[in-house]
Amino acid sequence: MTTGQLARRMGVKQPRIVELEHAEKAGKITLQSLERAAEALGCRVVYVLVPERPLTDVLEERAARVADAQLASVDQTMRLEAQEVPEQDKGIRKHMIDQLLQKSSRLWDDP
Repeated sequence: MTTGQLARRMGVKQPRIVELEHAEKAGKITLQSLERAAEALGCRVVYVLVPERPLTDVLEERAARVADAQLASVDQTMRLEAQEVPEQDKGIRKHMIDQLLQKSSRLWDDP
């Protein structure tokens, strides 16, 4: 399809289509413009974010980071009080991670 043909379908002048093409090439096209062009072509725009890694991996890594930050804070406090984490409490990290994964909205709070 030529730029002139697409312009007629979109109800705009041909130079506007050239502008759209340049904006797309530069990564500056708007979703609204894409939707108008898609409609004129009998298509629809699908906007999707695809994780680079499995989402479960991302969540588990984040939960571990949050748990470690919380534990580091507790550890620092206990050191200041000349105390040590009892051996039986050291398995708490896994428990904390599991809890964070169950309430995943808490994962994105800054630790």
